[in-house]
Formats: sequence, C-alpha cells, structure tokens
Amino acid sequence: MSRPKAVFTLDRDVLDELDHVAAELKEKKSHIVEKALTLYFDALDIKIADKRMKDVKEGKSKLIPAEEVYKNLGL
Repeated sequence: MSRPKAVFTLDRDVLDELDHVAAELKEKKSHIVEKALTLYFDALDIKIADKRMKDVKEGKSKLIPAEEVYKNLGL
C-alpha cells in the first residue's frame, strides 16, 4: 500500500507531547498521528450524523425514501 507523505505544522506543545509519547511507546510519530486522526474522524462521523439528524428534525433537510433512490439509480 502506498503511503503518501504529508507536511503540516503543529503547536509546539502538541509536538513536544507527540515526541514524548513516541519515545515512551517506541513508535513512529506518524503512526501515532495516524491512529489519533482515525479515532478523531470516527468521533467526527458521530458529530456529523447527529447534525444531520437535527437538520431533519428541524426541517432543514428531508429524507428520501430508499425506494426513490433505487428508482432514480435504475436499481
């Protein structure tokens, strides 16, 4: 699997903590960041789902019945 590189900046305190944790666990910083982002994205998925449900309840969005979606897709 290809592992593209990414470059980003971090607050000094966050970077210091990342360095400390990586040294303590003897893991690569990139591995720790990848794990952390995966967990964060899982939490964001829940937050987004809650927002979408709230929008439906408030009438800002509407649900489309599955049958209609299937029909529009020719399924």
